[in-house]
Amino acid sequence: MKLLDRYIVRTLLAAVALVMLALLMLGMLFLFIGEQGNIGVGHYSMLDALQYSALSLPQFALESFPAGALIGALLGVGVLARSHELTVMRASGMSKLRLSFAVLVCAALLVAIALLVGEFLAQPLGQLADEQKAYAKYSNMSFAGAGAWIRDGDTILNVQDRSSAAEYGGMLIFELTADNRLAAIARAEHATAAGSQSWLLRNYLESRFVDDSVTSLRAAQRPLHTAAGADFLRLVSTDTSELSLRTLYAAMRYLRSNNLGTGQYEIAFWSRVARTVGIVVALLFALPFGFGSLRTASLSARTTFGVALGIVYVFLQRLVESGTQVFDLDPLVLAWVPTALLALVTATMMWRVR
Repeated sequence: MKLLDRYIVRTLLAAVALVMLALLMLGMLFLFIGEQGNIGVGHYSMLDALQYSALSLPQFALESFPAGALIGALLGVGVLARSHELTVMRASGMSKLRLSFAVLVCAALLVAIALLVGEFLAQPLGQLADEQKAYAKYSNMSFAGAGAWIRDGDTILNVQDRSSAAEYGGMLIFELTADNRLAAIARAEHATAAGSQSWLLRNYLESRFVDDSVTSLRAAQRPLHTAAGADFLRLVSTDTSELSLRTLYAAMRYLRSNNLGTGQYEIAFWSRVARTVGIVVALLFALPFGFGSLRTASLSARTTFGVALGIVYVFLQRLVESGTQVFDLDPLVLAWVPTALLALVTATMMWRVR
């Protein structure tokens, strides 16, 4: 990478980092204000509310990343334009494509950061925040959802209240035949998550139907291997928009293998992918603002325009996600509408730059 490329990347990254820092401070404030109504319920204190807000920040950062990248890129390009550095670069023979390459390098770094936050920070910290909040408010809170029903092939599970990190109050197991007739029914007083795809059942009772007879089985402990492990069970109580891409993909594969609906998971998956790609488009969108009459725009004007456009982009993305669920539309197509519109405007503006 040449010296000019590194300079452009540093300038854009610094501007985006500054904007994201401001957004995170505002997000922390809004999250903390939103928790004021819960303070005093059970043992939920102001310190708990502050901790909840801090743990929820990665999810807020992930959702606001495209808007933050757009505003930051406009400010960064504005700094280069108002100091006439972009003009000098063009006059020295640096083409639009060459400038776009430097911007794409910066975009790749931001996309990598967004993926790291989304895959390894946002979901676990968000779930931890929800669990700690619920434990503080209600000592008998069930995080897996009381009576959660899950189907795995010919096996249907009904998992009861969760009492600790891996302990569940009980489980009902229904086994079906190939023609969907009941083959066996079993009950365990306690179920312990023994891995991502296995359970350890205690005080196990089973009744199996064979022809016109019923056979019974009793065991103190019995293992159960199923794709619907405790990891998948956590999806019952987690908003799909807060799940990582790999979790959403695994959930869709599981549901499809059992002929179950994947609508809300497909919407969340493709919306997340579209928002991530939107970071690249947002940085390229800012580049034309460094040329022509747009280069003389003030810093406040660029900030106002970036904020307004970021709000419109986020609003369109949320509108598409809601409309897809309400009207049962194709999520693969509609999730890309806001990003595609922004890309179309970006391509038009880049083509018009001389």
